[in-house]
Amino acid sequence: MRYLFAQLNSRRAGIAALVSVAGLAGCGDWYRTKPAAEARPPAAVEKKAPEQLAEDSIDRAKVLKEQGLAQQALVEFERAIESNPRLTVAYLGAGDIYRERGDYNAAESRYAKAAEIEPSNFDAQYLHGLTLQLLERVTESIRAYLRALSIRPDDFNANLNLATAYLQVNEPTQALPYAQRAVRIDSQSAAARTNLGAVYSALSRHDEAIVEYQQAAELTELSAPLLLNLADSLQKVGRYAEAVNTLKQLIRTEPSANAYERLGAALFRSKEYDEALVNFRKAVEIDANHFPALNGIGVCQLNRWVWSDQKDEAAHDEAMRVLRRSLQIEPRQPKIMELVSRYK
Repeated sequence: MRYLFAQLNSRRAGIAALVSVAGLAGCGDWYRTKPAAEARPPAAVEKKAPEQLAEDSIDRAKVLKEQGLAQQALVEFERAIESNPRLTVAYLGAGDIYRERGDYNAAESRYAKAAEIEPSNFDAQYLHGLTLQLLERVTESIRAYLRALSIRPDDFNANLNLATAYLQVNEPTQALPYAQRAVRIDSQSAAARTNLGAVYSALSRHDEAIVEYQQAAELTELSAPLLLNLADSLQKVGRYAEAVNTLKQLIRTEPSANAYERLGAALFRSKEYDEALVNFRKAVEIDANHFPALNGIGVCQLNRWVWSDQKDEAAHDEAMRVLRRSLQIEPRQPKIMELVSRYK
C-alpha cells in the first residue's frame, strides 16, 4: 500500500546507578572512614510526548500489517489517532483496514477526517470518494473525486471512477471527458475502454461505443456485461446479425434471462419472429419475473393474433395475460399499458 514498513524501534529506559565510596582499611591514628556519598534515587523514566507515542504506534502498525495481522495493526492505528488526532497517516491506515474488511461506514469516517485535516492529500480525497461510491453516496463521491483530481489530474483510477459515478447519476455528458482521459492514460485498460463505451452508448453515440467495446474485448476475457453492451449498441445501429452472433456466443458460455431476452429482441428486429418467441420463453423459464421478456412474448403473440385475422384467440389471450403480468411487476410502462388498453 502507501506505507514503507520500518522495523519496530525498541524502547530503552535509562537507569541511574547508585554510587557509593568505600572507606579505605589501614592502621594508625591517621585512619578515618570517609563518609558514604549520599544515595540518589533512580532517575524517572522519561515520558514521551503524545506525538512520539503516535509515531511509535504507527511504526508498530506498519509492521503488524505487513505481517498480515490486520486487527492488531488497526488497534495501533486507532491508538495513534488517540495520541495525536491530527495525524493523517493514522486515519488513512485505519481507513484502509476498515475498507479491506468491507466496513465502508467506518472507512468513510476515517478517510473523511484525513481529507479534512489535509485537504491537499490526494490519497485522502480519492479514498474518501471511493468509499462514498461504495456506500452509494454517489453525488458526494463525485465531489471527493473532483477534489482528488484537482491535486493529481492524471490519476487513472480517479478519472475512471469519476466517469463511472457520473454515469450512475445519469450524467454521461459530464462523464465523457474523464472516461476519455482514463483511456488516454492507459489505452490498454479493458475497464477504461468498456467504461468509455458505456458513456458513448448513454450519449447514443453507438458507433463509437462499438469501437470501444470491441477493443475492450481484445484486451480481456469476454464477460456478460461487455457482450450485452456490445449487442445493445449493435442493435441500435441496425447490425442485427452481429448482435445475434454476439448474444449466441454469450449464451454458449453464460446463459441468462438477460441474454435470452436480448437475443429474442435481436431476432425480432431481424423478422425471425418464431425464433424470437422461443428465446423470450427461455428467458422467462430462467426468471419468471423478467418483464422485458414477458413483453417480448406478448408482442410476438399479438402479432400472431393480428396475422391470423384476429382468429387465434389463444395467442391473444396469452398476450394479454403476460402483458398484464409485466405491468404488475413494473407498472411504469406506458407503451405496454397502451397495448393492453388497445387490444384487450
